[in-house]
Amino acid sequence: MSTTLKVNGQTHSVDLDDDTPLLWVLRDTLGLTGTKFGCGMAQCGACTVFVDGVAQRSCVFPVSALADSEVTTIEAITSPEARAVQAAWTAHDVPQCGYCQSGQVMSAVALLTENRKPTDADIDAAMNGNLCRCATYVRIRAAIHDAARSLEG
Repeated sequence: MSTTLKVNGQTHSVDLDDDTPLLWVLRDTLGLTGTKFGCGMAQCGACTVFVDGVAQRSCVFPVSALADSEVTTIEAITSPEARAVQAAWTAHDVPQCGYCQSGQVMSAVALLTENRKPTDADIDAAMNGNLCRCATYVRIRAAIHDAARSLEG
């Protein structure tokens, strides 16, 4: 079935089954490989993207559920929150293997878009479900706090 998608500000027409997960449309059809496959069950967060500004797990999000939605991937985040998170990630050497990082960054940006002064508990809740096999959680939390501070003033 032919579906029209708006991804990163561009309209794409794709011919796929309605139940095709958004992740595979992004990676295999559109060539946007920044969004990663981790578990295929929405448990690890590696595939996190924004659908109408809300963080979603693309591995279980069927393309048929998009209708008139706007999808934003790691390749296109440019908000002040995104720039702050990316700078803090670098400053804190958060990535090790880097595999989970696009999902981690997307979730952190979503948090700071909603809450510019998150507590440790806020960060833990927002990042819950984003798994890091390298266990950089302490650096992730510190980077989010730094990103939040950089957004003040």
